[in-house]
Amino acid sequence: MSTKSDNLTTLSEFKDQHYGKRGTPKREELEAGFESFKLGALLHEARLERGLTQEELAEKVGTTKSYISKIENNVKEVRLSTLQKIVEVGLGGRISLAINF
Repeated sequence: MSTKSDNLTTLSEFKDQHYGKRGTPKREELEAGFESFKLGALLHEARLERGLTQEELAEKVGTTKSYISKIENNVKEVRLSTLQKIVEVGLGGRISLAINF
């Protein structure tokens, strides 16, 4: 089976074409939304790797199953201090932040 690489587009090229280059409002909105989604997905994956239910994680950090669910599903934004507590107390990990330009 042969494939044509002429029709392939990288993710960056796709985003440039459909959302504009980095720095444009539409593209920055897309990137910010992705970062929020990624955070929820990372927490979900880490929770599952530790064999915890949302309810068990919530109990460990003193919140509700509903709140954990909303964070994981990108329905609710999480404060940095709360995120730190979830990661450190609930999941036994640590947060590493970076600022990129």
